[in-house]
Parts: sequence; structure tokens; C-alpha cells
Amino acid sequence: MGNRLSRIVTRTGDAGTTGLADGSRVSKDSPRIQALGDVDELNSAVGVLLAETLPDALRGMLLRIQHDLFDVGGELCIPGHTSVTPAHVERVEAWLDDQNAGLEPLANFILPGGTRAAGLAHLARAVCRRAERSVVALGAVEEVAEPVRKYLNRLSDLLFVLGRALNRHAGTGDVLWQQAGRSGHGDVPQS
Repeated sequence: MGNRLSRIVTRTGDAGTTGLADGSRVSKDSPRIQALGDVDELNSAVGVLLAETLPDALRGMLLRIQHDLFDVGGELCIPGHTSVTPAHVERVEAWLDDQNAGLEPLANFILPGGTRAAGLAHLARAVCRRAERSVVALGAVEEVAEPVRKYLNRLSDLLFVLGRALNRHAGTGDVLWQQAGRSGHGDVPQS
């Protein structure tokens, strides 16, 4: 890290631009800054999930993911720089296979919920999907390395599976979607 932050309030962004790590300035509404912000929000969502009581193996995995997301942000912050490698993607795929192995196959759609931790994993998944869309949009106008896109795609799948795994760990099953009207008058509780 070349520059250490000694002052948080710099006033350099007051005109609607922000600085990238290479020294260039871009509009705060640029696709690059949108992608950076979405990845930052994803990292924060993972941090909120980490505030829950979690199995040690999942806690270690999520901490590694936070570090990986900082690598993703670093790559997005320095045009042309590469931090995320195929090894990052392979690690997430291995975790995904490991976590999915203990789950029942899905025969129905599930709702995001169950335990609080599972709900937070699903929320992080939704933020991850948005971050992925933002990176794809950035890639339409500027170069984005393929491992970054793949990493976010696999991570959203892992977060979905972690939501299911956290429910299983707590002894709570998946919350199955029930199509309204399927039984004639609907299985969805009325408020």
C-alpha cells in the first residue's frame, strides 16, 4: 500500500470526482466507482454476517473472502492492475463443493431466510450479484480481468449455499417458496 491515509477529510471529492490509486481522477458516478462501491458494500455485508455466531470453519472462510474482496477492490481501483487470479476462483469453487456436499438437493425454490445468519448470507448474496452486474457494466466500457468476474459469480453461488448450510447447522431447514394459489386458496399466510 503506497499511500497511507493520514487525513480522512481531504475535500478533494467536493467537485464530484474521486481519485483512483494510480493518481487519476474520475467522476463519482462512473462505472468503475459504481463497481468499487458495490464491492465495498459486499465486503461490509460479509462483515455483518461475521458478527453472528458462526462455525469456526465458516468464520475462517468469510474472513478470507473479505481479504479477497479487498484484492478485487484494489484491482478495480488501479486500471490495468491484476490482483485476482484463477487461484482465487478455484478456492471459492472448492469451498462451494465442500459446503454443498452436505446439503439436500433442491427440489423447489427457497426464500432468503431461516436463521438470522442465513438471512444475512442471502443478503450478502444479493449484494454480490449487484457487484457482479456492476463489474460486467464496467467491462463493457473498460478492461476488466476475467478472474474478477468469475470470482464474484462463484462467490454469489457460495453465499447462497452458505445460507442453506447455516440453516442446516442451526437445525432449521430451508424456507421453501410456496406458489400462491397452488392449493386453491394459497399457502401463504395472510397479514
